[in-house]
Amino acid sequence: MTKFSDLNLSPSTLKAIKRMGFEEATPIQAGTIPVSLEGKDVIGQAQTGTGKTTAFGIPMIEKIDVKVGDVQGLIIAPTRELAIQVSEELYRIGSDKRVRVLAVYGGQDIQRQIRAMKKEPHIIVGTPGRLLDHINRRTLKLGNVQTLVLDEADEMLNMGFIEDIESILKTVPASRQTLLFSATMPGPIQKIAENFMTEPEVIRVKSKEVTVPHIEQFYTKVHEREKFETLARLIDVQSPELAIVFGRTKRRVDELSNALSIRGYLAEGIHGDLSQAKRMSVLRKFKEGKIDVLVATDVAARGLDISGVTHVYNFDIPQDPESYVHRIGRTGRAGKEGMAVTFVTPREMDYLKIVEQTTKKRMTPLKPPTLNEALEGQQRLAMEKLIESLKDGDVSDYMVVAKELAAEYDPVQVVAAAIRLMTKEPDTTPVQLSEERPLPNRKRSGGGGGGGNRRGPKKGQARGGSGGGDRGGDRGGQRGRSPRSGSGNPRGKSYNKSR
Repeated sequence: MTKFSDLNLSPSTLKAIKRMGFEEATPIQAGTIPVSLEGKDVIGQAQTGTGKTTAFGIPMIEKIDVKVGDVQGLIIAPTRELAIQVSEELYRIGSDKRVRVLAVYGGQDIQRQIRAMKKEPHIIVGTPGRLLDHINRRTLKLGNVQTLVLDEADEMLNMGFIEDIESILKTVPASRQTLLFSATMPGPIQKIAENFMTEPEVIRVKSKEVTVPHIEQFYTKVHEREKFETLARLIDVQSPELAIVFGRTKRRVDELSNALSIRGYLAEGIHGDLSQAKRMSVLRKFKEGKIDVLVATDVAARGLDISGVTHVYNFDIPQDPESYVHRIGRTGRAGKEGMAVTFVTPREMDYLKIVEQTTKKRMTPLKPPTLNEALEGQQRLAMEKLIESLKDGDVSDYMVVAKELAAEYDPVQVVAAAIRLMTKEPDTTPVQLSEERPLPNRKRSGGGGGGGNRRGPKKGQARGGSGGGDRGGDRGGQRGRSPRSGSGNPRGKSYNKSR
């Protein structure tokens, strides 16, 4: 294995990489970084989740002159979520060198982005539509770009962005270095390589077959507006000891953790906008059992040392299968079994199939619990606590009063009343979640466009694919279920499997 210390990197980059917990380079990193540092153009053929961001981020940051206030690096990404994720990772890699990174994408106030441009970022990460918008407004000047990266080029082809990308490429100096990353190499992507790259070196990395033993995997097909109710009822039925809920965006994490707290669940969220101290505080409370549900983005959850997680809920299905494997790997550790439930909207079923192909395992369909089943789950939890008390506790001090009750009332009624007192009643407090658009349709249409809005708005307007692209906006469920108590029955078998 190649170590980062063997790649002739600057002390500031090595320090940042070490702080991120990286020591050994992945195959795409080991193949790409040395070639890129020589200034050569590179075509990297690798799946998402193989470390591509670090593979192109390190050479780009090594070349940045922080004394110069011009944009020196440009990354074009297909979706808002990927642009944010890439910008966060580049920021961490370049933190010791004080490299300024800015993400621009549709759906965010463009005037805010224009103000951020005036702070002279060294690297811009953006989606095609919003980048073109800035270029047309002359708020983004690319005349001094040294390194250009096309990330997930085949996905941008699927979303109908090829013409936009070609327009952007024509505004960047011909003398630049170009790095193109794509899982597949269809004709239009090869054409871009021929027209806009100079004798690129091709580096191919075969995606590994991933396995996820000891984890029961379920999916539930649910509309966006019904997601929160389904999550709340699943938590009530399954009674996880410790659970992680994954959301696609920071806004989603904030809203979900707040909504769960309103309903009485002990929940907190972590994402990239929180300070390091706050993130560590939340994680400490989670590990100590002071909160039962951790809501997180993929980026925030990377590298976390968490044990004892019994359930993972993918509130939003991830865009790539490697992220899915990373998420559910939080449970079922040290040989213990875990459970993962993925929420899939009808338009996102193609992503579910891709995950199943990657993991070589079909997920079991799970019927969302009804309100009565959720209440029954809480009742069974109360009953189990009573049984635990009978087995482990000394109840002799309570026998006199118990006998009095048994003499006056039916013992079954007495037990029912005790269970009722211990059962958390349904909480119908209204909650509101913003609506997340579904991920872009992966099916190709006529060899070009993929999911809806193939050409999208005219130039100068913000655009987005069919959902997870340049724009996103969210409105989810309104009402959930009763707060949970205790930690019994982590396996929670009171659910229905639908076929």
